[in-house]
Amino acid sequence: MAVKLEDARKFALALPDTTEEQHHNFGSFRVRGKIFVTIPPGGELLHIFLPEQQRELALAMDPEFLEPVHWGNKVLGVRARLPIASKATVLSLIEQAYAFKFEKAPPRSRSSRLGQPARRSKSAA
Repeated sequence: MAVKLEDARKFALALPDTTEEQHHNFGSFRVRGKIFVTIPPGGELLHIFLPEQQRELALAMDPEFLEPVHWGNKVLGVRARLPIASKATVLSLIEQAYAFKFEKAPPRSRSSRLGQPARRSKSAA
């Protein structure tokens, strides 16, 4: 039943265009610069950022290991308690969060996909 952070990490990093980066004192998984999961210190929690309908469904289905992530007065995602979470559910939520942020992320330019700096136009030179 428990989920290991390393399993979640491997799954997230296998998704296209995903990177792992620091976000203040948290780790984060990002797609094209957009955060879809944060990792609070300690490695026993994940904050998974979902659209409202998916978030509310997840909270209703699995309240024993999911709770809301609040940002001020807003609820932006779910907090998964990994030691008691369902691996299948957590991985599914990571994939849903990725898809949600992927839709919002601007496409990367061809040169940045190839690991090369983007070219500047002649007028910018």
